[in-house]
Amino acid sequence: MMLEPSIDSLQKQIKSKYTLVTLSARRARELKQGSAPMVDHPTSHQQVGVALEEIRDGKLNYIEADEIQERTETT
Repeated sequence: MMLEPSIDSLQKQIKSKYTLVTLSARRARELKQGSAPMVDHPTSHQQVGVALEEIRDGKLNYIEADEIQERTETT
């Protein structure tokens, strides 16, 4: 069985595997609790797969803590 989307394609958006896993797990929980998918016609039937599709399509991303701190210090 092959993971789709592939880890290589996902790491073009998010370099860290740890961040990728954490982000997709959090989003999968949101989907399980009833959030609507951000992609049209997801191919995966599982929440984690849908989250990975959202990352692949650029619909789901993250902000690093350093960036958040910089934003709050300048305002």
